[in-house]
Amino acid sequence: MTANPVWGLVAAAGAGCRIGGTQPKQYHLIAGSTVLAWSLRAMLAVPDIRGVMLALASGDTHADDVAEASDSRVWRCRGGAERADTIRAALQALLARGAAPADRVLVHDAARPAVSAEDIATLLTEAGADPDGGLLAVPVRDTLKRGSADARVVATVPRDDLWQAMTPQLFPLGRLLHALDSAAAAGAKITDEAQAMEHMGAQPRLVPCRATNIKYTWPADDAWLESILTSNHGGR
Repeated sequence: MTANPVWGLVAAAGAGCRIGGTQPKQYHLIAGSTVLAWSLRAMLAVPDIRGVMLALASGDTHADDVAEASDSRVWRCRGGAERADTIRAALQALLARGAAPADRVLVHDAARPAVSAEDIATLLTEAGADPDGGLLAVPVRDTLKRGSADARVVATVPRDDLWQAMTPQLFPLGRLLHALDSAAAAGAKITDEAQAMEHMGAQPRLVPCRATNIKYTWPADDAWLESILTSNHGGR
């Protein structure tokens, strides 16, 4: 467990175009609550968390209808065009709110509503004091194929030592912001925070978690998440 203060960051600035619908996917209802509400509850349940920065798209007013987004520990900021831009903006907003560079920040995707409190606690215990941070992840267990543009197998990819990255991801706030700034300056395409840390030579710790911590990506995921959330929480 880290002795440094811990802050939360929930990235909710994406449009979720692949999943369809009239609203961004973080506002879809699953098991009686919005996807965003579930994700915020998970972060707010972290003991002693100082506050959660919620990064929203410009002009997003849907969050006003999510009770958890109005919690006194939740603050809002405007995200950017790309994920890395959104995280950088939220980290800067946390610093403006009083966070220190040595503090730890839990970065979570709003689209992962089924993360368990136990897995977050394990992440804090195993990676909270690590200067390179860490992330929840699951070892890849299926055979992987690389495909061609016309959906033909061109190669089988060995799965040894491969992991599926999930969130939250936990890092020292100042180091993560520096990593994202450095990656942006180098023109690197960053898809998650661990990759930004890797870009500057860090080796974040992989912390195994439940495979049910899935990202709401495809329309069929809602039924799976409904089952997971109902089982874990009894619905709400």
